Amino acid sequence: MDVPHLHLEQAHKILHSVFGYDEFRLQQDDIIEQLIGGGEALVLMPTGGGKSLCYQIPALVREGVGVVVSPLIALMQDQVAALQQVGVRAAFLNSTLNNDEVRSVESAMRNGELDLLYVAPERLMMPRMLSLLEQSKLALFAIDEAHCVSQWGHDFRPEYIQLSVLHERFPNVPRIALTATADVPTRREIIQRLALQDAKVFVSGFDRPNIRYRITENQGNVRDRLLRFIRNEHEDDAGIVYCLSRKRVDETAAWLSSKGLKALPYHAGLGVQVRQENQTRFLREDGVIIVATIAFGMGIDKPDVRFVAHLNLPKSMEAYYQETGRAGRDGLPANAWMMYGLQDVITLRQMQENSEADEAYKRIERHKLDAMLGFCELTTCRRQALLRYFDDHMDQPCGNCDTCLEPPETWDATVAAQKALSCVYRTGQRFGVNYVVDVLLGKTDDRVKRFGHDQISTFGLGSELEQNEWRNLYRQLISHGLLSVDMEAYGGLRLTETSRPVLRGEQQLHLRKFVKVSKAKKTHKTSNAWSKATDNKLWEVLRKLRTKLAEEQGVPAYVIFHDATLMEMVERQPETLAQLGNLSGIGERKLDAYGEDFLAIIIEHLGETNASPVNTADETLQLFRLGMNADTIVQQRGLAPSTVYSHLARAIQNGDVTLQDVTGLDEKVITTLCNAIEQYEEEGRLKPVFEALAEEYDYNILRCVKASMLCEVE
Repeated sequence: MDVPHLHLEQAHKILHSVFGYDEFRLQQDDIIEQLIGGGEALVLMPTGGGKSLCYQIPALVREGVGVVVSPLIALMQDQVAALQQVGVRAAFLNSTLNNDEVRSVESAMRNGELDLLYVAPERLMMPRMLSLLEQSKLALFAIDEAHCVSQWGHDFRPEYIQLSVLHERFPNVPRIALTATADVPTRREIIQRLALQDAKVFVSGFDRPNIRYRITENQGNVRDRLLRFIRNEHEDDAGIVYCLSRKRVDETAAWLSSKGLKALPYHAGLGVQVRQENQTRFLREDGVIIVATIAFGMGIDKPDVRFVAHLNLPKSMEAYYQETGRAGRDGLPANAWMMYGLQDVITLRQMQENSEADEAYKRIERHKLDAMLGFCELTTCRRQALLRYFDDHMDQPCGNCDTCLEPPETWDATVAAQKALSCVYRTGQRFGVNYVVDVLLGKTDDRVKRFGHDQISTFGLGSELEQNEWRNLYRQLISHGLLSVDMEAYGGLRLTETSRPVLRGEQQLHLRKFVKVSKAKKTHKTSNAWSKATDNKLWEVLRKLRTKLAEEQGVPAYVIFHDATLMEMVERQPETLAQLGNLSGIGERKLDAYGEDFLAIIIEHLGETNASPVNTADETLQLFRLGMNADTIVQQRGLAPSTVYSHLARAIQNGDVTLQDVTGLDEKVITTLCNAIEQYEEEGRLKPVFEALAEEYDYNILRCVKASMLCEVE
């Protein structure tokens, strides 16, 4: 057997035993094989596609420590906590550590006691850190969020440019650069700036099929519509709401809180401690909504965000893709919901023109905003357009976006557009949208009279449309490039060269039809909509246990188990540890740490609901009374031992049989076990009792003893 095959076999074993998954996804196995063999890679993989495993597993296979360059403290802390949960020797170096903790991590690294070390790019460039790297055996370098290296990208970070030093100082250590967001020019820039010319490029596609994209017009009732959306589809779900300004963040968070939702603000104007507390609550509590500027979310690894809502237009497709990509990282259904309006367009244009960037950068920013506007005004499949922007392709419409589910009406807007453009021209190309609309509608106020615009040919010419319809039309004309907004002239509209063919009647114009908002219908939640009330009860009890375990350890709940794993527990309802261990996301370490606690809840649930008509406690009791012991009943009925013992425990609690008859324990042992349960049981969890008794008595016996104690109480 050749060495590469042996390495890949080892990688498969780690995937199952450590991380609890049975098979690789997308191009994970090819990427891992490339890195294990000492090759380099640039990886473009959608959020939630499993990028982390692409460097975590090679770091465990290769000799030495894998050094991960990670941009934010919150991200590295969460990832290290998750790795430690599955038994990986992981650590981080950042500003949250005191000097003693830093020295301890550095010592562990020198001594080969770490598998993975997470570090920020700024710290990586420090002489002390570079010296530490030279004293350590290195398995690989992983550069996460690699799009940060692009000066033309939406999230440029100057310190990332310096990372080319890794190739210069450690030429024999393989590198992997990873991102979920990079168009073709950004990919070229990553390769050039990080000296990855010899790296193999893996593009796994950009599609996030579990996310439903929905974009609607802001008609002045955005907060009410946001609340209705959350109430109808995401009650008690975690979500992110993005706003353009700090003021709007504060107002929206306060308003949602006044409506009974757990909504917290996040922006750079808040104190560091407040931001940290709000982010921690979002990560560790269920059902928290963060209202934030786009400063929030970079590196957030929370898998169960069920919706991302934009109350303003993002400035680029890259920003939109990355921000919406924070929803549904666990692969379960999620919503990307956005409202935008004419003022968003004007504000973003103004921000671009007023920036101190050079003209080349402004030109690129204008192009990116134009692409974002065009995306919003689409009448065809949004997912196809989004993927096309990143040079990815989908042959058929997705069926999971608003334009697919409810295709928008279009209309021949040529004549209306000619009136709109003519009115801009005849009023001198110096007024904003509201004024020009007033002229078209024939409103005679002092300002219109002062400028004499009640005498021009377009005055009152637009009676066929209402005010909001004209505003919608002007927004689309700006989006299509027929009008520009002159920021130096206080937002005045100007005709562009593109408008001439329309004005002259040489080009027809079909646009989205304006749709008045009606009250939204109640829709189904995107996840966890159990068909049976008993399943919903089990789901809530499992979540409650997960939350308790997470709070005890000071980690986010998803570090214990993802929602997807809990859902699989509810759907499959395993009856043995072996069956539980076969569920996705449960490796050996987690099975050992939490298996019995979660299994006990599932077995109790099965006992209460009599999930299968042949697996009744009554039949087990009848066989026991006929003289069969538990082991014989297991063989006779083909049930798991835990199920049979749960039936017998219920019989003991009901007084139908005695503990001694079921277990054969003498009184002295029973007394010892009862004392241990009284002393060590924690909120129904028998694991501490099991450990205190040196694992001498299995859980089935302990459950029966506990049942006898409950019988005595009753």
